[in-house]
Amino acid sequence: MIGRFGIDATRILGNDAAMSEWTDTIDALIDYLRFQQENGVREVPLSPDAPVAAASRQPTPPAAASPAPASEPPVAAAAKPSPPPPPALPSLPAQTPAERRAALDRIAEHAAGCRRCPLAEGRTRVVPGQGNPDAPAILFVGEAPGQDEDAQGLAFVGRAGQLLTKMIAAMGFTRDEVFIANICKCRPPGNRAPTPEEMEACIPYLQAQIAVIKPQVIVTLGATAAKGLLNAQTSISKLRGQWTRYGDTPLMPTFHPAYLLRFPSAKHHAWDDLKSVLHRLGRPVPTEKKTPP
Repeated sequence: MIGRFGIDATRILGNDAAMSEWTDTIDALIDYLRFQQENGVREVPLSPDAPVAAASRQPTPPAAASPAPASEPPVAAAAKPSPPPPPALPSLPAQTPAERRAALDRIAEHAAGCRRCPLAEGRTRVVPGQGNPDAPAILFVGEAPGQDEDAQGLAFVGRAGQLLTKMIAAMGFTRDEVFIANICKCRPPGNRAPTPEEMEACIPYLQAQIAVIKPQVIVTLGATAAKGLLNAQTSISKLRGQWTRYGDTPLMPTFHPAYLLRFPSAKHHAWDDLKSVLHRLGRPVPTEKKTPP
């Protein structure tokens, strides 16, 4: 199999067993690089301690250890800093649409003052998400705001957001009828994927939003969103199209719109996923829409 970088993976790996062992890792790497490319990232910094760099250095013999003076006690290892406490979010339940909107406003206010991770230092605006607060049919979850979202404070308003709007319309909805949010509420530098620590610090806000709005179905967009809500380690190409659950809520993973902009041939797979969502909701598939625009 010759990849897009001209590498014969089967010859390198040698057999089917080895290929199976590495497939998930390779798929996840390709998904990540394609997504970063779509978001304008052209360079990936490599730490000097990364495995590739480390492999290229010649090992040096360890220096002889000098015994510590008998009068000095051993130095204790530095304690790992404790994670910041979870944010104090609105108490539940919120019963009426007005109460739910007020609860979402309070969550957004807490997020606007959040300093739980370094992303707060570089943001222009917090992007809490927006849409129908009253048990929407669908909650769409992406990974984090991009440049346009950071400037406007609204989720999915850039090129990927425009495609998402068309996908929502193809399902027979408007953006105001669904809810749109992200795992992280602040933009990572250079539109990179958020780190596990950043997602862990921010996800309480999304969890509180889910508890307030009570969506009928959740659709995660891309591998990072699926990992954030499901702790999934499998590539999105294998996760997509397979129903799972977040708590009591059915969840469908599919491709991120930014991925679909870069690889339009995957749109029919995403449309299959969205049709499955419509069937789950008991809604007809609009006949005039065969695939997402």
